[in-house]
Amino acid sequence: MDFIPHGDKEREEMLRAVGAASFDDLLADIPEDLRLARPLRLGPPLSEFEARSRLAGLAGRNASADRWLSFLGGGAYDHFVPSVVDEISSRAEFYTAYTPYQPEVSQGTLQSIYEFQSLIARLTGMEISNASLYDGGTAIAEAVLMANSINGRKEIVASGCLNPMKLAVLDTYLKSGRITVRRTGWKAGATDPDEVAALASDRTSCVVIENPNFFGAVEDCRAIAEIARKHGALLVVSVDPISLGILAQPSEYGADIVVGEGQALGNYLAFGGPYLGFMATRREHIRRLPGRIVGRTVDKQGRTCFCLTLQTREQHIRREKATSNICSNQALAALRAAVYLCWLGKQGLADLATLCLSKAIYAREALAARGIKPAFDKPCFKEFAVRLPVDAGTVAARLLDQRVLAGLPLGRFYPEARDLLLVTITEKRTRAEIDRLADALGRSVRGEVV
Repeated sequence: MDFIPHGDKEREEMLRAVGAASFDDLLADIPEDLRLARPLRLGPPLSEFEARSRLAGLAGRNASADRWLSFLGGGAYDHFVPSVVDEISSRAEFYTAYTPYQPEVSQGTLQSIYEFQSLIARLTGMEISNASLYDGGTAIAEAVLMANSINGRKEIVASGCLNPMKLAVLDTYLKSGRITVRRTGWKAGATDPDEVAALASDRTSCVVIENPNFFGAVEDCRAIAEIARKHGALLVVSVDPISLGILAQPSEYGADIVVGEGQALGNYLAFGGPYLGFMATRREHIRRLPGRIVGRTVDKQGRTCFCLTLQTREQHIRREKATSNICSNQALAALRAAVYLCWLGKQGLADLATLCLSKAIYAREALAARGIKPAFDKPCFKEFAVRLPVDAGTVAARLLDQRVLAGLPLGRFYPEARDLLLVTITEKRTRAEIDRLADALGRSVRGEVV
């Protein structure tokens, strides 16, 4: 059945209405070399059943963590998503709702956002949280701009051990050159406090670190926080929220702004999104937060209700007073994060983090027993880099034949790190699966047939 409603007659009417003699006139501004010079190879028309079957076949060619054994990480993680998350977030009241531009009639949505904010504040130990951001990368960039608006300084010190994809987002945000980025090295696998001290000065607006960092190492956050305080700079920390089940809360070591990627909190890998970023800070900086904040109050009858308390964006206040141009707070992804955290609870999060840590330790030992040693002698949480005697990308490609996603080859980001493979272990990986990876990697680096 043909679902395209426009025939030649309708197309001619539309062309006359816009003053074009032909369809080619509509493409006049597109260079010839960018146009497809042949008809689309669509094949014959399909029935709904045939189309579903065809699309399912195409989708089945994708390598997904549901059907393949995945040790990938580097910012997006294969954690278990409880059924309750799907059940609640798929309710029509939430799933079909849009950004609450008329917030007073969106009490359910506002309450879910308020609960999310409260959970993030409790998770990070900070006093206030916004209603979430686009993703972890933009959250870091927005935190840097927020620090600049607080103290007006024009330099930042960024750890070279930040996720390189997040660093790329930060560089894009700062392309105007208004803020200068001074970056530490990464080759030690963790941020060197002495290097931070050498780069920091009284011109430094903030110091930006990630904990655990891109290589999986746990940073010396207290030492770096002391350096930032010495120069009157703010400390911005990007965290893995799952790690906070066992690692110190950022508030304990003096963080001023805490951000992170919330995908691990009840959101699927989903081929890269949509995800959500989170941000929390001290109460004194509340009016500098980007996006929006939902507050709890009472109505004339004394009943609890919720409202958008702060919306410091250019759509609602004078442009020069706007903290950001962020328009969406990824409300559905944030709802999933809130449901996930409520389902886990404090002890459940601690148990989950402990599982990830213990399995990562076992994986490191299993790989070391087969001659594959950690690249860095640093404490880790759920991921770590190993050094291979051959190109890591080549080894990872070999294991694809076994439907094993062995890890993330770091030569993709650092040409001098072609022998490094970032391995991630979540609670979903079993002892047998970890042993399978270790055996396969061991045979592959020895040149045996995998």
